Amino acid sequence: MDKWNQTVLSEFILVGITDLRELQAPFFGLFLSIYAISVVGNLGMVILTNVDASLQTPMYFFLRHLAFIDLGYSTAVGPKMLVNFVADQNTISYHWCAIQLAFFILFIISELFILSAMAYDRYVAISHPLRYAVVMSQRVCWVLVAVPYLYSASLSLITTIKIFISSFCGYNVIRHFYCDSLPLLALLCSSTLEIELFIQICSVFNLGSSLLIVLVSYILILKAILRMNTAQGRRKAFSTCGSHLTVIVIFYGTLFFMYVQPKSSDSLDADQVASLFYTLVIPMLNPMIYSLRNKEVKNALPRAWRMCNQCTINIEIK
Repeated sequence: MDKWNQTVLSEFILVGITDLRELQAPFFGLFLSIYAISVVGNLGMVILTNVDASLQTPMYFFLRHLAFIDLGYSTAVGPKMLVNFVADQNTISYHWCAIQLAFFILFIISELFILSAMAYDRYVAISHPLRYAVVMSQRVCWVLVAVPYLYSASLSLITTIKIFISSFCGYNVIRHFYCDSLPLLALLCSSTLEIELFIQICSVFNLGSSLLIVLVSYILILKAILRMNTAQGRRKAFSTCGSHLTVIVIFYGTLFFMYVQPKSSDSLDADQVASLFYTLVIPMLNPMIYSLRNKEVKNALPRAWRMCNQCTINIEIK
């Protein structure tokens, strides 16, 4: 029994997205493309908002961190999922499973509160434009991103440690394509009531509080827009919120689909589709949404390209 437990605790088997071999290659190509676009888009957004002088505002400060977070949790899941498409056996070591879970929780919770901070930023920009630079100072912006990072890291460590110090049974097959908390809880022999209660309370608080901030911010934004005298002013105000509102609807819509649907055997497949959407597809869509719907980002792209070409020319001359 001791030997079996040691073998189980050394690795887990991930069920993956499909066990049909004829679909492995097409899925590998599809998700490799999605992940590559996500990496290029989010890394490009981080670099662009750092180097372009016109993008040194609080809105793009938060957008930079959103891109970093999207890059983080898609990378926590994507590369291992891609490897499993071409590997003979979909295994992940005990320690790598813990690391993957910890980073995924860290980034996914951070995204919730960074999106809330972005909603508050838009509220201040539209409702109090004359005080915007004072209210959204550099110090305030750093607090609004540092607190979510610290809070998310704390929850991530507590959840991961609680799960991985528990006793696992002989069955080591995770019914998911990455190490997530709920599929791991199903493998524990010890009581999971305390951990499940902790995860449920944290999930409700994180979703509820972050969504409440977003809803209150947009209600106040709507009131401020309706008080504007000109149609042009209203259009400009709506346009500054359009990208963020699109991202909010997609992200929260996916999460609520996962948590609200009734749990059954069929819902496991639906959960996997939803998980694929918010771990790989949403990180790919976010930089596209902010690039295509934002004139300042679109104008900054050719400037950054010219800057890169100039740097290349200077290096070649030297």
